[in-house]
Amino acid sequence: MPDEPPDFLDLPSRSPKPRSRGVTHVIDKGLSLRGAEALMESVCDYVDVVRLGWGSAYRTRELRRKLEVYRAHGVPPMLGGTLTELAWMQGKVDELRRWLDELGIEHVEVSSGVVPMPPEEKAALIQRLAGERTVYAEVGEKDPRALMAPYRWVALIREALDAGATQVVCEGRADGSAGVYRPDGEVRTGLVDEIAHEIDVDRLIFEAPQRAQQIFFIEKFGSDVNVGNIDPADVVSLETLRVGLRADTLMLFHGERRA
Repeated sequence: MPDEPPDFLDLPSRSPKPRSRGVTHVIDKGLSLRGAEALMESVCDYVDVVRLGWGSAYRTRELRRKLEVYRAHGVPPMLGGTLTELAWMQGKVDELRRWLDELGIEHVEVSSGVVPMPPEEKAALIQRLAGERTVYAEVGEKDPRALMAPYRWVALIREALDAGATQVVCEGRADGSAGVYRPDGEVRTGLVDEIAHEIDVDRLIFEAPQRAQQIFFIEKFGSDVNVGNIDPADVVSLETLRVGLRADTLMLFHGERRA
C-alpha cells in the first residue's frame, strides 16, 4: 500500500475525482508500459485524463496493456487530436471509431490545429462522436505565427460546446509556444481575458506545459483551474503549485496566515 500524504497543514481544498474543475490533463508522449505503471502508482490521484499525444498511439507497443493500466487507476486515456485530424482528412473516421471501440477508449479529442477543417464540419464531427463517447474539442492553431482574433476563439469554443464537447482545450502546443502563447511562451493575456469573459472557465482546459504558464493560470483563476499538456514528470510539481506548497504560490494561498 502506498503511504498516505500527511494532512496537518491547512491547504486550499481541491475538487474530488472524478472532477470537471481543477482538471490535470497529462500528455503521454510515448511512455513505455513500465513508465505508465510507475506514473500511475505515483500520481494517479492528481491526474484526471491522459492524452496519448498526437498520433503516438498508432505506433505504441503494448498499447492495450498500457490503456488498462490507466483505466485500472481510474484515469481515462484519450487519443490525441492530430490522429483524429488525419483520419478525417483521409476519410477514415469510421475506421477510427471502430479502433476506439476495439481499444475500449471512451474519450477522444477533436482538433483542427494542423488540418484546415471547416468549422461546420468540425462541429458535425464533434456532434457525431459525442453521441457515443466523451469529446474534448481543441481550439487554436499549432503554428506560432498564426494569430486568430479573440472573437474567433470565442465563436469556435461556443460552436464546439454547442456541438456536444464536454470541455474545450485551448491550444498551447506540447512546448507552450503557440495558441494562447507567443512563440517565447509568454501568455497572450488579452486573449485569455477575452475568452474568460465570454466562456465559463470550468468548460475550458488551458494547455500549460511550462511552469510559468501554470503559475499564471493558477494566480488568475485559482487552484481549481483546468490545465493540460502536463508532462508526467511535472504532475507533482503542478499539484504543489495548486495548493501553495511551492515558493511560487505559497504566499498566494497562505500569505495572510500567522504562526
